Amino acid sequence: MMQKFQKFGAAMFVPVLLFSFAGIVVAFGSLFTNQAVFGSLASPGTTWNSIWDTISAGGWTVFKQEALLFVVGLPIGLANKSRGRAAMEAVITYMTYNYFVGAILTHWGASFGIPNFDKIQIVENSTNHGLTEIAGIKTLDTSIIGALVVAGIVIWLHNRYFDKKLPDWLGTFQGSTYVYILGFFLMIPLAVITCWGWPKVQLGITQLQHFIVSSGVVGIWIYNFLNRVLIPTGLHHLVYIPFQYGPAVVAGGLQPYWLRHLTQFAMSTKPLKQLAPQLGFQLYGNEKMFLAPIICLAFYVTAKKNKKKQTSALLIPAALTSFFTGITEPIDFTYLFAAPVLWIIYSLLSATMNTIMFSFGVVGNMSGGAIDTAAENWIPLWANHWQTFLTQIVIGIIFAIITFFIFKYMIVKFNYITPGREEDTEEVHLINKKEYQARKAEQAVTQTDEQTATDPYIERATAFLDLLGGSSNIKELSSCATRLRVTVADPDKMGSDAQFKAAKAINVVHHGKAIQVIVGLDVAQVLEAMQELRKQDNKQD
Repeated sequence: MMQKFQKFGAAMFVPVLLFSFAGIVVAFGSLFTNQAVFGSLASPGTTWNSIWDTISAGGWTVFKQEALLFVVGLPIGLANKSRGRAAMEAVITYMTYNYFVGAILTHWGASFGIPNFDKIQIVENSTNHGLTEIAGIKTLDTSIIGALVVAGIVIWLHNRYFDKKLPDWLGTFQGSTYVYILGFFLMIPLAVITCWGWPKVQLGITQLQHFIVSSGVVGIWIYNFLNRVLIPTGLHHLVYIPFQYGPAVVAGGLQPYWLRHLTQFAMSTKPLKQLAPQLGFQLYGNEKMFLAPIICLAFYVTAKKNKKKQTSALLIPAALTSFFTGITEPIDFTYLFAAPVLWIIYSLLSATMNTIMFSFGVVGNMSGGAIDTAAENWIPLWANHWQTFLTQIVIGIIFAIITFFIFKYMIVKFNYITPGREEDTEEVHLINKKEYQARKAEQAVTQTDEQTATDPYIERATAFLDLLGGSSNIKELSSCATRLRVTVADPDKMGSDAQFKAAKAINVVHHGKAIQVIVGLDVAQVLEAMQELRKQDNKQD
């Protein structure tokens, strides 16, 4: 079950990767159309305002069509084969579902508590009686929940029936068409159930929203702790995504809500916490800027003298990546399973820091690194809210210092094997150039030996494939932002963690047959190379 949750969380991350860039675009659009910053230059009707308003309109695409993105993204992560076709099947089935919902409410809306459905106009920044438009279809606003349910049904149908052989006279209905036919008829009862039950769910979500918001600092602390401590399981995606992009706190998600009101917040002199108290749930980027990089410093300080140079080469890029982009996994998995106590301490410190920041009035869309935080908070809001950000920075620095001394003390006291403290005599076998070239020759790769020998992706892909026990030992292979996610048939056929590290993996996570190889930000290229190698292996078999 845990393995399935991990796969689901990784699949949800596929569309989430787009939100960071879109958020920066919208934030800059809001900044450059802010008259408090740019004066008359940013007034409505000026060329300057029109240009940036146009750019912002493009940036809003991701947020306004986020349900479609999750419908497309889930099959990419979870379909067993022909993922592009699975994504197409999911999109058309999801649109069919929404057309059914719209038609049912048009004819019988009063019976489901939504009279005059066809007369309700969808208005920007309004609850719209729980309605919305998706790809031009007026329907119930099921947000990403409806998208995930429909996508999940289509993925199940695709994995089970995509390859089903139909009689020759029905051959034209095989494959994607057959999956869509089945999905078409399943969407009818699902649409009826939605029309009956979703308005009640919306009421429940509204009540839950009030409870979460009114829970104050306790709710903030629990949310931040879970969002950090669950990273090893991959379940943290299920914690923050409904808050950031779904309806858990506000309709449409906290990040779109913040960006939509950014100009209003920038021009107001009221405290940010008074303007947007819900945004206390979006502070978990602070540990990425203040704590993760300082943990790298603690690792360097406690590393063996003969390994400091090697350790710094590993940690400096990881620290900069965490600080600027908010991607912490290259740091997290360098010590997580060698010293799990440190991970718990880190999670406790992160939650406490963010909660104290919230208590002192710090709120905002601070879920990423310094680039996102500056673009969506500091730059557009500094003029009227610099005191809030100064408070954030001071508290962040204080907790960075506390974290450094706690980690340094714990590492030395208990001799944790953090980066730079490994045994000097550890034997590691890495595929050498001759072995690598021999394998490439067997697989009949069209590239020359000179090209393949210098290709970092193929080189690592080959090494990881061998260390995972070969193609025949791999049952499932996918990735998230920085990790290969693998299900193996026999874990005993795998190489050691030291061998993976020698092959330039950051670390390896073991959950029975579910394996995570921490690769880094170029994991997508390594995954693609591994998939090609597996195809060639299958052809030879």
